[in-house]
Amino acid sequence: MSDTTTPTPGNHAAGGQSDSATSGALAPVLEVDGATKTYAGEPPVEALRGVSLTIGEGELVGIVGPSGSGKTTLLQLMGTLDRPTRGQVRVTGVDVAAMADDDLSYLRATRIGFIFQQFFLAEHDRVVENVADGLLYAGVPLKQRRQRAVEALNLVGLAERAEARPTQLSGGQRQRVAIARALVGQPAIVLADEPTGNLDQATGQSILALIDQLHQAGSTIVVITHDHTIAERMPRKVEILDGQIVADTGPAGPADQRLRRNVDAYPSGLRPLEGLPASEDRP
Repeated sequence: MSDTTTPTPGNHAAGGQSDSATSGALAPVLEVDGATKTYAGEPPVEALRGVSLTIGEGELVGIVGPSGSGKTTLLQLMGTLDRPTRGQVRVTGVDVAAMADDDLSYLRATRIGFIFQQFFLAEHDRVVENVADGLLYAGVPLKQRRQRAVEALNLVGLAERAEARPTQLSGGQRQRVAIARALVGQPAIVLADEPTGNLDQATGQSILALIDQLHQAGSTIVVITHDHTIAERMPRKVEILDGQIVADTGPAGPADQRLRRNVDAYPSGLRPLEGLPASEDRP
């Protein structure tokens, strides 16, 4: 490890609430400040142009834009998968610009959860192992990884499929597994890249309903999409075009109706949601 200050595990869970949140203010979880991203070429391509965006604790935000608008580049910066050419990105107050790669990997593993359109599940591993892999780089012991994976699967309504292989699941069930993997480490924020892109409309609606419920339970979630209909259902909608934010409805405020997590019953802090949308039919 380098001399750069290394983030350590703390109360940064996506379902946690800070003093700011309980007092009515939204504590910033992710901040993008004047970020630009330029790719070398003739001429150079400026994918982002002075983007500033703050995501508060407990928000559900839809970022929408057409192909080539810069939304994927913004996702990569927010997820610390790339660094801005100019400007700053801060995750739970930590400026990622000067961090060494190993420190940045640890921050990403412990504070950011990812949900991708393609699921990215290991087909020859059991479902519970796929979810537990979300804790590999966080240094969690094997026994605890499995316990927390089962709890995360329970959270998304798939505990009974823990020993199945991904090939035995429907598309919607695979996406639920991917969501459980994103949540298992209790990240500060979850970034969902076109989470319904590979699903039919009915299954996609069930996944969006699950995301709504996770938000009501306190998770901080950003959904990246090209679909304005999906973005419109989010409490906050941010529109990006030609590398710039052109519209932002602004923070919706803390959700007073969020469910309280039963930490005593679930040591990892994960609690099953009430009234989950019905799991998709098995293939």
